[in-house]
Amino acid sequence: MPTQPELRWTPARPNVLVVACSDGRLQEATDAFLELEFKIKRYDRFYVPGGGGALAPTGSDPIRAQQMCAECKYLVDLHAVRRVILLFHGPSADGRIEAACADYRRKLPWATLEEIRARQESDAIDLLGRRREWASEAGVLLFRCEVDAAGSLTFVNLDPDATFGSDKRARGPRQVV
Repeated sequence: MPTQPELRWTPARPNVLVVACSDGRLQEATDAFLELEFKIKRYDRFYVPGGGGALAPTGSDPIRAQQMCAECKYLVDLHAVRRVILLFHGPSADGRIEAACADYRRKLPWATLEEIRARQESDAIDLLGRRREWASEAGVLLFRCEVDAAGSLTFVNLDPDATFGSDKRARGPRQVV
């Protein structure tokens, strides 16, 4: 296999960790969002079913959440991460249930679309309150990638008290096509 001269390993580590769902349908949009909003091209990845929700003890498997928090904290400490970006995903209020995070559907099989969205928001607030347990001293940002009925993606802030991006604008929906 020929080597590509433009691809090189570097010993410098990124100082950002992104915790996102392993759902491959969202990877290009995630990269685009991070580059557009934060100018981030290089970041450590912790891709796991449920994304940010994997750190929350929702449902009947709180031990998994403890393990995921320990893994996240390990990466933050080992790599000297200064910022953690937690990403949730699912349908927008008018979206289709097929866009719901499979991990949340597993944890809450009885839940409606509205209940899943509310649970993600509740989990985000809970995780923010316990951030030292899984993010040490790193700053934390929380977003949900919402899929509307037509398949368009919008990244919505789940921490309305924060600002984001280089211009420190108040957060709100950000459409990524």
